[in-house]
Formats: sequence, C-alpha cells, structure tokens
Amino acid sequence: MIIFDQVTKHYGDRAVLNNVSLVIEPQEFVSLVGPSGAGKSTLIYSLIGAEKVHSGEIMVDDYKVHIMSEKALQMYRRKLGIIFQDYKLLSKKNVFENVAFALEACGYSKGFIAKRVKEVLEIVGLQNYHSHFPHQLSGGEQQRTAIARALVHDPKLVIADEPTGNLDPESAEGILDLLEKINKNGATVLLASHNKSLVDRLQKRVVRIDEGKIVSDRAQSGYDS
Repeated sequence: MIIFDQVTKHYGDRAVLNNVSLVIEPQEFVSLVGPSGAGKSTLIYSLIGAEKVHSGEIMVDDYKVHIMSEKALQMYRRKLGIIFQDYKLLSKKNVFENVAFALEACGYSKGFIAKRVKEVLEIVGLQNYHSHFPHQLSGGEQQRTAIARALVHDPKLVIADEPTGNLDPESAEGILDLLEKINKNGATVLLASHNKSLVDRLQKRVVRIDEGKIVSDRAQSGYDS
C-alpha cells in the first residue's frame, strides 16, 4: 500500500506539493494527470526518495520513505520498477546487458541472471533482440528494454513517469498494453501521463493534480472526468 499523508514540498516560496494525501491500494492501476508544473513529477520523485519533502509522511508498505537514509533508499529502490520517458539505456551495452546490469550490481550468479533476463525479455516481447544495441532499436523497443530492466527484480510497484512521451501513437499503445499486463500479473502501477487518449482508454482510477493539490480522484474515469 502507498500512503501520502499531508505531504508538502516547497521550491522557494512555491508549494509544488501542497498538503497532499493519497492512498493507493495493492494491485491498483492509477493514472496521475495534470498540466506541466502541477506537481506530478515531484510526487513521483518523492515516492522514490529522490526528493525530500518538507512535511508529511510517505509510506510504501513498511517503508517510511520520507525519513529513510540514502543507503536504505538504495535497497528500497531495488524493490521498485521505475520507468522514465527518456529510457536511460547504456549505449555501449546491448539489450541483454542493459537488463542484466541491474542484477549484476546486486551480485547475482551468471546462471540466475541469464534465466531472469530471458524471462523478462519474453514478457516485453524482445526475446529476439537480446544482442541489439540501443541505436538499433525503435523508440518503442528502447522503452520495452527499459521496462524489462524495471521488471528484472520482480517489483510489486511499477512507477512510470511519462513512459510514452517520446513515442508514436502505435508504440505508445503497445507500452500501455504492457503496463496493463504487468498490473494484471499482480503489480501496482502508477502512471504519470499527459496523454489524454491513453488515459481515457484505460478506464481506471485517475488522480488529477494541479498547483500541487489533488483536485480530483475518480475510479474508472477518463482524463477530464
């Protein structure tokens, strides 16, 4: 379970999160929407511990994110699947190596890594692309590689910050289908998106944030409901 309890974050005199309270249940799929500068990214970065809030509490299961040390945050983040708009792939590593890198850093055996990477590449439909380098992939394929990397630790929470922002409509729909599949397989998914048509297509819970405040929170709702 994710709990934001009266969370406030300031940049100078401006409150980018203003007394935000939000609960997300296990295995929910929640879309976070709102205009640029509304606070979506700040909320996400505070959830992963990359932004420290000024007041309030952020809890994910037994983790008190708002007070965790940097060392504890590193362990916590390994339990998350985090997907960004710009892929963040390593250009000199192929698809297999990009995904395996997250496990190598944790000291897993080569046998386990080979097995797990094969599994997640099959989940994202890239089982035949393991030797391709990022420059040989389309935008959609690069994002699928990033999703495979996010899934390699079998996270129960997947956070996707504008994952379709650099993609054409067909590729964007494919990424959305993949996120729905991940959710159906038991993970909680938090999606931040500007893409109205994709959010409308989901027909799942939509939380709208504007000027640092949650202004609407509706289940199975479209972007502007």
